[in-house]
Amino acid sequence: MTFWLDLGGVAVRSDRKFPANDIASPSAAIRIGHVLSVIVIMLLFADAVAQLVSLPALRAEVEASGFPFALSPVVGTITMTCVLLYAVPRTAVLGAILLTGFLGGAICLHLRLGEIGSPPQMLCLTLGVMAWGGLYLRDPRLRALLPFRA
Repeated sequence: MTFWLDLGGVAVRSDRKFPANDIASPSAAIRIGHVLSVIVIMLLFADAVAQLVSLPALRAEVEASGFPFALSPVVGTITMTCVLLYAVPRTAVLGAILLTGFLGGAICLHLRLGEIGSPPQMLCLTLGVMAWGGLYLRDPRLRALLPFRA
């Protein structure tokens, strides 16, 4: 398959073969994967820092969920550990697995409180999908392990 790319009047030609299961070119998929992963990392890093420093603004929300506010630094440490493991390419799959468990627990917490389909649940679900989607797009080994077939 031959691809042509017009870069401001300069045509670039590529004869590289791409697997049938790749939707976009590998470089575009990798870039999109990095963007998704960075968004997940930034949001969860900010959440972890807020919990580690025990922001007083979080007290009402934490206590409304049934957790004592004193556990906020513990949850922040768990979140930070998951995020750091996900951010390092060598441990990204382990980090994604741990993030999935952590976010699944958060979804169950809101389900227990009767908040079915609440914004926090949807955010956790979206972050989980973005984490795995980003990892899938940026890691060819994961794409080879879980190929999508048309």
